[in-house]
This record gives sequence, C-alpha cells and structure tokens, in this order.
Amino acid sequence: MVQHLTDAERAAITTHLTQDVRALALQLTKRTDIDGLVVVAQIQARQKARTKLPGWYANPALIFPPPLSVEQASSEATAAYKASLVGGGTLLDLTGGMGVDTAAFAARVARVTYLEQQPAVAAATAYNLLQLGLANVETQVGDGLAYLGNVPEPVDWLYLDPARRDERGGRVVGLADCEPDVLTYLPLVLAKGRNVLIKTSPLLDIEATLRQLPTCRAVHVVAVQGEVKELLFVLGQTERPASAVQLVAVDLRHDGPVTFAFERADETRATVALTEWATGLPTYLYEPNAAVLKAGAFRLVGERFGLAKVAPHSHLYTGNRLVEGFPGRAFHIDALCKADRKTLLAHVPGGQANLTVRNFPQTVDLLRKQLSLREGGDVYVFATTLPNNDKRLIITRKALL
Repeated sequence: MVQHLTDAERAAITTHLTQDVRALALQLTKRTDIDGLVVVAQIQARQKARTKLPGWYANPALIFPPPLSVEQASSEATAAYKASLVGGGTLLDLTGGMGVDTAAFAARVARVTYLEQQPAVAAATAYNLLQLGLANVETQVGDGLAYLGNVPEPVDWLYLDPARRDERGGRVVGLADCEPDVLTYLPLVLAKGRNVLIKTSPLLDIEATLRQLPTCRAVHVVAVQGEVKELLFVLGQTERPASAVQLVAVDLRHDGPVTFAFERADETRATVALTEWATGLPTYLYEPNAAVLKAGAFRLVGERFGLAKVAPHSHLYTGNRLVEGFPGRAFHIDALCKADRKTLLAHVPGGQANLTVRNFPQTVDLLRKQLSLREGGDVYVFATTLPNNDKRLIITRKALL
C-alpha cells in the first residue's frame, strides 16, 4: 500500500526541495502537521533525481521510492532511448524498480507488465504510472523469473535490468554476479520473449559478454553528455556470428543524439593510415567520444571520416580538413612538443591548460604536477605516444564542428 502524501506534506516538499536535507531533518520532524521523516525521505529522493529525472523531479504528484531505488533507476534520457528500440503489443519488465523504464516502454508498447519484489517500491510505481497517465501497465509484486515460468505465451519483448550489487551491497559488473543471474536463466528468458533487451553496467566487457549471449544481434553503448551510462544487449531467437553483431555508439546530448553504428566485422576489416609527423603538423586533431571508444571502433572511425591515427595504440586522429558529423571533439593543432615543463611553457606561457592522457605512461594528475600545469583555459594538451615511441604533447585549441 502506497503512503499518500497530505497537502501539507506536499507543500513542505515543494518549499524545502532545494535545501540541505541534514539541516532540515530536525526542523521538519518537530512539526506536528506532517510526518517529518516521510517528507525528508521524499526530498532526499527527489534531490537525487534532479539531474537524471528532471520531469519526475518537477512533478509534485509523484511519490518517490527510497533513494537507493532512485540511484539505481535509469535516467529519463536513457529510458527514452531504450523505448525507441522496442515495439509491438506486449512487453514484460522483469526487474521493474522505480519504473522509469516501464513508463517509457508504456508509451511505445500496447500492454506492459511490471514485476518488482519490493512491495513498497511496486506500490509507489503503480501510483506514479497512473499519475503519469499510463493506464496500460499491469503491476505485479514478486520474483520476475518465477512469474516468467508461468507466462503461457511468449511476449514481444522481455526487459531485464539486473541489480548490480552483491549481498553485501558492493558493486558488481559481470552478468553472472548480478541479481538475477541472466545467464543461468537464459533458456527460459529466450523461450518466453521473442526479443530480449538487457541493460548492463557500462564497465562490462562487450567481447566476453557476446560469447555468453550467442543470440545477441545488437549492442548499444549509451552515453549521456559524453559519459557512458549503460550497455544494452538486444537478443533474438537465432544465433549469429559475433562478427555480424551490430554495435551502436550513441551520445545523448542536449542538442540531439550523436550516433555511430557498425558491425563488428567492419572494425576487423577497417584500415587506417598513421599520421606522418615527419612531414609537418596536421591541421586538426580528433578525439572520439566515450561511446565510440567503448564500442571499440578504433580503426573504423578513422577510416569512415578519412582521418589518420596518431599512433597504433593512441586513439586520437588527425586530418587537414574539418569534417562534419565526427562523433567526438575536434581541435586545431598549434604545436607538438616534448613532455617537459620548460618546453611546454614556451607554447603555454600562462601555464594553464586542459590536460588529457592517451597511451601515455603517466596519469593526468601526476603529469599535471610534473608540468606545473593549472587546469582550465582555452588550451587543450594531449599527452600521447607517437609511432616511434616518442612521448609528446600535442598543443591544441577547440575547433567548432
């Protein structure tokens, strides 16, 4: 049973929403017209949701589950992206949680069934889905896989977002370590879902996981504003060679998604030239976004855009023209110099620059200290290793794509 909020409690949440929860706790728990503990918990949960769930955060009608459920929930942006991958008449969400993904799916699929083991979380989600105007979701309390065994006919889509914490609360990554263990129940999952969508940690090894999921047809690497947030594995009913699996690297940005899609065989076949540093400085340096790098398009991104690679293991690229549509950042190259303080200061007299390390023996923090370099400014320095094994700094400024 969901605990409904009184008008006074909603007003208190709205009034104090942006304030420090620890400072508020004593003040609110002294009030006799509200349940102060409930109000504090709601404020704390909403504050955790402010950035990744802006629509939910701003909706006063919704009741938030405990902060951990908010922390584990998808963002609205990634939920909308997941929903763009599904369709049809039926979807079963086996690991419902806060219901952000469920709400997104319900806007795309005719009938959605939501499963959640924690009654309080399930009750809050059922209430919230109705507040959001989504009447096509059936909520169930219980173990999703146990429920799945009693499903008479395969559904169009099955969705799983296994919990990535062990019984001691520590974070885990591998599918076999998550709850539920998708690999153990994979035959049942494939028998009950014509299509399967699995959300995993962004740290998961894609190559190793594809060997565990032989019917995988696509992997989506989803980033938000340059930071990889999740991996999505799309499974079908038939096995396919790993070389034919599609990889989609997408960065969900404020001005629209940036997408780079390919088959694994494309990367295997791709060839890319190395930068000829001896013949002079190239005009531009290109840095692929995090989603492209996680997807493993190390040669293909250079081949597709006609760029040379700084070095075989330095995932930076160069060219003499500014190319449109590159999935990442572009910089104008000003200089190439040795990685020592005196040489660098000749090119960066103020001693202030943004520092990035790519295939370089030192960390950013250690190198910054060695170079006495302050963070910030308009100069971007890339520390990397050239094909002849020389350690160099590439001095650049941002170029507009």
